Amino acid sequence: MVHVRAQDAVGRYGERVAARWLTEAGMTVVERNWRCRHGEIDILARDGDVLVVCEVKTRRSARAGTAAEAVTPAKLARLHDLTAEWLKTRPDVAPAGVRVDVVAVVPAERGPARVEHLRGVL
Repeated sequence: MVHVRAQDAVGRYGERVAARWLTEAGMTVVERNWRCRHGEIDILARDGDVLVVCEVKTRRSARAGTAAEAVTPAKLARLHDLTAEWLKTRPDVAPAGVRVDVVAVVPAERGPARVEHLRGVL
């Protein structure tokens, strides 16, 4: 159980870093960790009038592949479905478009984490 908690802590850290990164890039975070019975969206943000669905991947190392490589076609398809579900719950939101971004976070032993922001992966 301790191992799972450590992974959760790393994931939460990565999501905090990603939310700050998006905000500093001029986006507005609308919601974090939205869940339904089909899954979870890490961060929903607005970039102007575009809804950004953001998948956050945090990795301590690249041994198992990069964080961005962990976002598979199946995960992208699931994000598409989850976004449709989220929009059903928010009839007040009428974005001009929807974009899926990936924010990959690699914590540093010292200093700030390394962040890679991939825009429009789907």
